Amino acid sequence: MSTQPTAGIDDAGSSDHPSRSDGFVRGVSEAIGGPLGDHAVAVDRPAGRESRFWTAARIVLALACLTLALHWVQKAPCQNGAWQNNIQYTRMCYTDVLALYYAEGLHEGKVPYRDHPVEYPVLTGYMMGALGLPVHSLGVDDPTINQGRWFYNANALALSALAVATVGVILALRRRRPWDAALFALAPALFLTATVNWDFLAIGLAAFGLAAWAKRQPALAGILLGLGGAAKMWPLFLLGPILILGLRAGRLRSALTAVATGLVALVAVNLPAAIRYPDNWGRFFELNTTRPIDWGTLWYIGRYLDGKVNTGSPGDQGPFQWLNANIPTLNNLSYALFGLACIGVAVLALRAPRRPRLAQLAFLVVAAFLIFSKVWSQQFVLWLLPLAVLARPRWGAFLAWQFAEVCYFVAFYGELLGSATSRPVFPEGVFVLASSLRLGTVVVLCVLIVKDILHPERDAVRQTYSDDPDGGVLDGAPDAPWLSKLRSRTSAPEPEPAPTPA
Repeated sequence: MSTQPTAGIDDAGSSDHPSRSDGFVRGVSEAIGGPLGDHAVAVDRPAGRESRFWTAARIVLALACLTLALHWVQKAPCQNGAWQNNIQYTRMCYTDVLALYYAEGLHEGKVPYRDHPVEYPVLTGYMMGALGLPVHSLGVDDPTINQGRWFYNANALALSALAVATVGVILALRRRRPWDAALFALAPALFLTATVNWDFLAIGLAAFGLAAWAKRQPALAGILLGLGGAAKMWPLFLLGPILILGLRAGRLRSALTAVATGLVALVAVNLPAAIRYPDNWGRFFELNTTRPIDWGTLWYIGRYLDGKVNTGSPGDQGPFQWLNANIPTLNNLSYALFGLACIGVAVLALRAPRRPRLAQLAFLVVAAFLIFSKVWSQQFVLWLLPLAVLARPRWGAFLAWQFAEVCYFVAFYGELLGSATSRPVFPEGVFVLASSLRLGTVVVLCVLIVKDILHPERDAVRQTYSDDPDGGVLDGAPDAPWLSKLRSRTSAPEPEPAPTPA
């Protein structure tokens, strides 16, 4: 195993080559001559010794830009906003970014929260206004421009820049494993959903937050994660793993600093809109409270299975059908299951033979939220992409998950088109099967990560780094004395050896 100094992001040491270390890539490489040879001229030499322009990092960044450019082309049929004959579904190019330019009143110059309620957290609303209002003003001055197209392209450029920045963060966190970032750059989910919504605002902020934590800047990490939580709620969940790992490593002060600054940043960004326009600001919470079971979720699958046995009428309802009609109970059950999952992750973090890496716990927590949530939109897969790359950079299971996401994407648009035309494209069971495949592959990734935590010698990242390159103050830190004492008290005493017969 390689060793490294415990100083956060590190670029020293030898680089990982997937054709040697990853079983799936090694097998596929046989089709083109086998794994990289011992005397091959590598493109990922340490910084300062590159003999070629196309280093591994630059190749990965170029691949990310190519994927995002192809995504823009895939969305091109929808960019003019003239969605006739259900083109947004038949070409699979629907995007909330363009639809909400009109639905949220931005095309009329309405200021988010002041003039119109917004269904997203405030930082997303601020981004919508920051890009939408100048486009509206430009359209007033020049009525010949297509405001919807201009708004979409402005957002696509900003979101793509955040996506490329996220790749850059992954490369910075994995200087010895630059090809791990290719998982993100080439992910089919990135190609299909990058600009469906404003998720990359939160993803970029969360990535910067993880980088700040790795550089041992807990206050800055907390601020960035708090801002990410003000764009989409899930980056706040990363503070939980930071806190529990800080507890285990005796670095609680740094962890509490991150949590505190994160909460301060969250409140500071929300406060202006919450005080001045409380009703419009609260639209996000109202929708999430009153929303029934959404497509593709665990609850949707259960409701479909209920429908095979029960009619759904008040006197003949299955449990999932009943939950869909009793939304407060559904909300409480969803929150309770997520809370139990978080407790399980915390117990795992404290009882694992070796302290888990931050990315491993972060993936488990965010995945648990999606698994038990009553809403799982098509683009939510983007939340897990960088965490999956950092937590378990193995190509086989990753590609199986991405295949499931592609199947879900196609089935989802078939469901949308069938709903719009009242003529089913696929039988309902096909969509449920695709939803189950997506759910199942995420669960499998969770199981594999738990196995890596319980058997750290299996962890691909720890085969290259001595501990946790994302850990910051946690990297290389021993367990806190209280944990060692607790384990010594709770562990069973070793049996005395049997006397040797004379």
